[in-house]
Amino acid sequence: MSRHARRAVGAALQVIGAAALVWLVLAHGACAPAPESSASAQPQPPEQPEEFVPIAELPPEEQLPAAPLLVTAYAFVWAVSLVYMWSIWRRLATVEKELAEVARRTQDQQRSL
Repeated sequence: MSRHARRAVGAALQVIGAAALVWLVLAHGACAPAPESSASAQPQPPEQPEEFVPIAELPPEEQLPAAPLLVTAYAFVWAVSLVYMWSIWRRLATVEKELAEVARRTQDQQRSL
């Protein structure tokens, strides 16, 4: 194995080792028990029902209307798509101008020969 290949393998192993170390640290932090605190310091979440509850029976603060979120998501996707298409159109116009210039220069050089 050449020296360059050994360096590449060594660098890859270092990256893999660093990624494994980061993963272990994050996994250990996620699995660590939460610090003990008094029960009065933190409010307990309300008990969740164990069976299906129709949305009409939920209190208004727990209902989440989907229509505004859906419209917002579609509007965002359309806006991003239109901006992207506009940028492609502008870049394509620039490339067409450059190609026309190259064609003109090529014709001028052929005429001068």
